[in-house]
Amino acid sequence: MTPPPAEETVKKRSQDDYVFGKVIGEGSFSTVYLAKDIHTNKEFAIKVLEKRHIIKENKMEYVMREKKVLQILGNSTYFVRLYCTFQDGERLYFVLTYAKNGDFLTFLNKTSSLMLDCVRHYAAEIVLALETLNTKGIVHRDLKPENILLDENWHILITDFGSAKILIPVEGEKNESDEEGSQKRRNSFVGTAQYVSPEILTDGKVSFASDLWAFGCILYQMVVGLPPFRAGSEYLIFQKILKLEYEFPTDIDTTIQDLIKNLLILTPEKRLGANESKIYTSIRQHPFFRDTNWNNLGPAPKILPSEASALGQSQAAIPENLQPGLDEKKESMLHAEIFGSPMATPTRKKSQTKNIADLSEEEIRRRLETQKTDRWHNLVEGNLILKQGLVDKRKGLFPRRRMFLLTLGPHLYYVDPTTMILKGEIPWSPDIKTEAKNFKTFLVHTPNRTYYLEDPDGYALEWCKAIEELKVHYFPESKT
Repeated sequence: MTPPPAEETVKKRSQDDYVFGKVIGEGSFSTVYLAKDIHTNKEFAIKVLEKRHIIKENKMEYVMREKKVLQILGNSTYFVRLYCTFQDGERLYFVLTYAKNGDFLTFLNKTSSLMLDCVRHYAAEIVLALETLNTKGIVHRDLKPENILLDENWHILITDFGSAKILIPVEGEKNESDEEGSQKRRNSFVGTAQYVSPEILTDGKVSFASDLWAFGCILYQMVVGLPPFRAGSEYLIFQKILKLEYEFPTDIDTTIQDLIKNLLILTPEKRLGANESKIYTSIRQHPFFRDTNWNNLGPAPKILPSEASALGQSQAAIPENLQPGLDEKKESMLHAEIFGSPMATPTRKKSQTKNIADLSEEEIRRRLETQKTDRWHNLVEGNLILKQGLVDKRKGLFPRRRMFLLTLGPHLYYVDPTTMILKGEIPWSPDIKTEAKNFKTFLVHTPNRTYYLEDPDGYALEWCKAIEELKVHYFPESKT
């Protein structure tokens, strides 16, 4: 008898069954909290998705796809598990495995590059995970270090299946046809620039080999410390991918070089492991895995306590005085990282208390004269720049880094800093609103669209304050 999906093991749950602690992750339309089950004291990661954002940005397909894939995977080894889902009037909730040791990207960034034995172990775990996906007919399509988590024992847990494709039809459900998939690929890329496979860029048919390409990119990053395809913009990264333009440092082991080269092949069918009757046999038999016991990989490489601390191993505890549930007040407090041991909040010199736009005509004239030597001046139609900074603008699946320029007028321009081309402008009206999700992520709501933005330096609150002050200056009747 086939066991029920993992989420059916718990019935009629609600937010009141959990105490919500610190924010441990952010997405375009979701927030992930560390939470504790009040009945068992077990810790979970609860992904909270705002219904209004999902509907407004037409993301319901991504949410349902992720739920479906997690149900198919059930309790499979090397994957985050979906324990249950529930909802209230404003939000959807996914109760997931809590990965105490964070994500693999942080692990790689802190260690620069890994010893070969460590690379071999994690590479083998990824291979076994890919075999599971293949067996169950799932292509991840956004496999990258950021989507690989580490559990309390330092084993991998693959997550984030919103971009996945199910190739084997689920009984009773309509599967996406190749024609439908091709049309979607013509309209948007799926994946992340540094790890996206060439066939996705050229409208080719998605297959399990797409994840093999991403695996090759991750292997390269494990031994070199950076992804193989790097450039100043996504367009230039895509060009390097399509030309297979990458190289190895001189000190990289030749055996793993060979494995990577045989994965990073432009033609999907020619990649190592593609189109094999026995899944990924050639990868298992590659000389790099000569000493690997595929039936028992054993424990993950030893992480010393000092190294674990340096890697940011989570010691977060949920305060005992918190009550179950997640109302707006508590959500705001958790986003402000009041509880636990927050990272240092970026601070700047205390600004003047007056409105950012309260300038005399003489001051505006003087500052405009100085601004004429600024490289951004010709892109803002002669308006005085009040605030500027690099911000990641999310649309679809790729964040795009833009120079944001807040000016008198009012205007909020955004420019491609690589090509120096004005890409657009967020429209102003008395109804414009800002919403800080945390110190990095903030939203700008306009009547027709919500802009998802992230300041990599952590000054989201400053952006919100500046935009709101400019709104009050030009639309004083909108002040609340």
